[in-house]
Amino acid sequence: MPSKHNILLITTDQMRYDALGCNGGTVARTPVIDGLASRGINYRRAHNQNVVCMPARATIITGQHVETHGVWMNGVSLPEDTPTIAHWLGEHGYRTALLGKAHFEPWLGDPAIFYENRMAGEDNRGPHRGFERMELANHFFEGHSHYDRWMEANHKAEKANFYPMVTAKGQNTIGRGDTGAIQVWPTDVPRSLYHTDWVADRTIDWLSGLPGTDPFFCWMSFPDPHHPWDPPASEIHRVNWRDVPLPDLYSEDAAERERLLADKPPHWRGYYDGSLWTNLESPREFAPRSLTPDQIREINAMNHIENELIDEACGRVIAWLEAQGRLDDTDIFFTTDHGELQGDFGLLFKGPYHVDALMRLPMIWAPASSTSPVAAVVDRPVGHLDLASTFCQVAGIDTPEWVEGRPLPRSGEEAMAQKREYVLTTWDSEHGPVDMHQKSIYHHDGYLCTTYEKSALYDGSEGEFYNMREDPGQRVNLWADPGYRARRDELVALLYDALPKPRSPRLDRKAPV
Repeated sequence: MPSKHNILLITTDQMRYDALGCNGGTVARTPVIDGLASRGINYRRAHNQNVVCMPARATIITGQHVETHGVWMNGVSLPEDTPTIAHWLGEHGYRTALLGKAHFEPWLGDPAIFYENRMAGEDNRGPHRGFERMELANHFFEGHSHYDRWMEANHKAEKANFYPMVTAKGQNTIGRGDTGAIQVWPTDVPRSLYHTDWVADRTIDWLSGLPGTDPFFCWMSFPDPHHPWDPPASEIHRVNWRDVPLPDLYSEDAAERERLLADKPPHWRGYYDGSLWTNLESPREFAPRSLTPDQIREINAMNHIENELIDEACGRVIAWLEAQGRLDDTDIFFTTDHGELQGDFGLLFKGPYHVDALMRLPMIWAPASSTSPVAAVVDRPVGHLDLASTFCQVAGIDTPEWVEGRPLPRSGEEAMAQKREYVLTTWDSEHGPVDMHQKSIYHHDGYLCTTYEKSALYDGSEGEFYNMREDPGQRVNLWADPGYRARRDELVALLYDALPKPRSPRLDRKAPV
């Protein structure tokens, strides 16, 4: 492989694996991203190492397990002196930028404490965390991001039409779509001002200013399709919510939904009916049992619309690279930080639930067009952990010793040669007196094993165990089934043997999400 290829990392926020046509999606039209998959490598079993934003993004940028980098939940900031793959590439001649959502620091944190939350107010665009250029956007107007300040200065009237950033009790459950669904908020704003197009614009602008001879590492990070679901109102014609099918894992029969939850550990049902709050990742006043089938359809329609806009924004950037003759030497990676429940099991948003909706990721690598064709599908497990070392391989440089992942395989045969047996995902959280600790291992034989460590809710003997080949929807929990006990115990032992020791001392949580 030629050295020092350019690297374009494209990420979304809260996109499901099955959102894309190349992964079985049937609603959103995603021809650009599907095209990357058709000419590159589509990883069918890519998992994150944590199912929420900050820990997942810290793994992407460090190539480390959560236990090593220490960002154990949202609100825990990645220390500013942490070495990142952006630092490493910069030290080896790369120009580096992050355009869009960063979220290495809590976006509700005090700007006096968190650099990312004050840099726009200081008219500062880096360097930070190894990126010589950072221009930030978020899905809420919290007063911190460059996109927020740009809208305030240039398009204040349009900015006022976005979903309100509110903290009053009950207000984060509002919606103004046809069904009144939570956080559905078609926005009266020109598409050209929406943050998806803004991120693409800023990416093209930064790339345009680079000398053609300098290799680049550019992270284009879209805030969507994360809630609130607020696409430009001019775009909602794309998907008629009335035509959107309900998820396979959602039953219109409330009794059937409750029977499905009865097979899960109790915090699942507690979230569903609002009796137990373990999940800061959704409004505290929201109980998913209140959702109607039509509300789920409308929420998912907005999600699909946002994904179409992302696909078209990617197409603009890729077309620019092609027009400049840069596709020949640019490797493109596409993934997300985590998924979204979108009605599965009657639930919404995300949280301490290790299921495909949240763990399984779209992950695509389209190597530079100057390389030999490598179109492939890889079914063996890989993870966010592996991106940093793959970037080093693309750059033709050594992988730093602090990276724990391995270069992604370029074929199924290479994945087998690498002995890609499993991938790990962990969860830790504390919300008042309620803590949660889960550790999961997905094995290539199709078993997903999640052990629940001792906490305020569990005594350490509970867990979940699924045969994903026979039960891909994770409907039947086999944790207590004697016929699977031996395999379950083997996987628990493998899990703890493979996990690094947790960072000590533990990083403090200094702010909300």
